[in-house]
Amino acid sequence: MAKYKMILDLDTGIDDALALAYALADQDCDLIGIIGSYGNVLVEQGTQNSLDLLSLLGASGVPVYEGFSHSSTTSSFTVQPVSARIHGNNGVANLEINRASTKVEKQSSIDFLIDAVHKYKKDLLLVPTGPLTNLAAAIKKDPTITKLIGHVTLMGGALTVPGNVSPVSEANIHQDPEAANDVFQSDIPLTMVGLDVTTRTLLTNKETAIWRNLKTKSGSVYADLVDYYIDAYKETNPHLNGCALHDPLAVAAALEPKLLETIYLNMKVDTQKPYEGRTIGDETRLNLPATTTQAAVNVDVDRFVTKFMERLTTLFEEH
Repeated sequence: MAKYKMILDLDTGIDDALALAYALADQDCDLIGIIGSYGNVLVEQGTQNSLDLLSLLGASGVPVYEGFSHSSTTSSFTVQPVSARIHGNNGVANLEINRASTKVEKQSSIDFLIDAVHKYKKDLLLVPTGPLTNLAAAIKKDPTITKLIGHVTLMGGALTVPGNVSPVSEANIHQDPEAANDVFQSDIPLTMVGLDVTTRTLLTNKETAIWRNLKTKSGSVYADLVDYYIDAYKETNPHLNGCALHDPLAVAAALEPKLLETIYLNMKVDTQKPYEGRTIGDETRLNLPATTTQAAVNVDVDRFVTKFMERLTTLFEEH
């Protein structure tokens, strides 16, 4: 029986697809819902991608909700060209994945999240892998959830390394720095899994060949997804010699925090240029005890990648 209930908040591109698969594959995880977000793709596309991938992986019973379509301070959102290059125009490497017969849930995604926190309390883990717009809205609507939820493990930010969309800012945080700052300034129990650690966890064509050789539908689709991702990384990050497992690391660390080495730090997110989206220590709270917000600074790469491959390969064998 799974130890934890989990909600994923995804802007479903390729590494989000890997995070979704990991959550389904880990025996300690009961994935109770997915909230769609914007970022790698428009929210409608990302939400549909989640539905289609759940169907591919035999998990159509997991409900999917559509979250906000743009940041808390704008009225619209446009996908950046670099996102389309890395994830494909449709977020899933321009593949045509069979369209799911299931539909998006009618309930508000924010109400779903708030209700789940009240129902499961400390047993609930939330893993946002896109902007923090949905979580910030939920906290604003019901501030009590910060004291009730088990933990938030987010993929985003960069503390000890440069950003990937500006010298100081990582893409997810940069999409809605105001929302991210609201979350970081709250007392919600939080671990930031940033570029500091995610870019140490790499996948290569050697691993995707293992999935392709399974000769299953999901193995082939996921091999195609990641091969596309690896090719994009050859252009954008040629020094890495692989693709980074950003989002699945956040899921794995939510379930097994010891994969990470973290520091407790009261943090803020800069909201004004030129440092917009920077995740950094909050100088106004420097001398206050840091008890809720952690930033990952190292990762057990071998243990994580081994777990990742074992879990996903087993999942793909079955579908």
